[in-house]
Amino acid sequence: MPGILTIEELRQELAQRASVSVLETLDVETGARTVLKEFDVVIEAPNWTRDGRRLIFNSLGGMFAYELSSGEVTRIDTGFAVDCNNDHVLSPDGARLAISHFAHEDVSSRIYIVPLGGGVPVRVTDLGPNYLHGWSPDGQRLAYCAERDGQYDVYTIPVHGGPETRLTDTPGLDDGPEYSPDGRHIWFNSTRSGLMQVWRMDIHGRNQTHVIKDDANCWFPHVSPDGQRVVYVAYDKDNVAPGDHPPDKPVEIRLVSAEGGKPRTIAQLFGGQGTLNVNSWAPDNRHIAFVSYRPA
Repeated sequence: MPGILTIEELRQELAQRASVSVLETLDVETGARTVLKEFDVVIEAPNWTRDGRRLIFNSLGGMFAYELSSGEVTRIDTGFAVDCNNDHVLSPDGARLAISHFAHEDVSSRIYIVPLGGGVPVRVTDLGPNYLHGWSPDGQRLAYCAERDGQYDVYTIPVHGGPETRLTDTPGLDDGPEYSPDGRHIWFNSTRSGLMQVWRMDIHGRNQTHVIKDDANCWFPHVSPDGQRVVYVAYDKDNVAPGDHPPDKPVEIRLVSAEGGKPRTIAQLFGGQGTLNVNSWAPDNRHIAFVSYRPA
């Protein structure tokens, strides 16, 4: 999560990062990587649409769609929300896009919903900052990381706004909450064990369980549409602090059974922040989309 910066500082921070972004897909069975397109600006965090036709990503405050069949890139009209970050998700029916946008009144990230085809954003969260990661399969709630009184925890809120519900209260950083496809659990990452690790809890916050135990700092668990497997980003524990997920670092994408077990590295790349912040599984349960980076 970024600190308190001005909008211009946020833009400059992105502009100073590695200038070449590579949008890729990965076959998790074979490890085969396919480069779709290179960009001379920072792009981040692709979502794969439910119909399998497009990838949705953010870049320099805007939201964009990449058409897989043609390679065409189009900007999504998000109205006044022109400072979006890399925390965005699609509704279960694929018709809406929930975004995290830095509201100009206090440069604090808040959650909004906009039609995927573009339109006027509707604000969901009144308090900030919030960093969105999950939309419940029944379409009724959003899950996000939020900072309240100096503590980052997992919260949920109705999609139409209202009181938020705090699900975690353990000291340390809890982040990256995402619903399982069956709607029974929320996956998240937490520093409570010393390293950043992958955890799972019931949707009401009960039975918080350390599911994936890895000798690395592990961020952003994403569950496949069939609920069988999980991918996440792993940082070397000696190179990155548990509570940090910086860009432009050597990282690995790892795959593991949703029941736990030994993870398997399926890709090594230069990336981190922006690579796999949101769920990017394809509907076929076999491919994921991600972003790698290359210094200019």
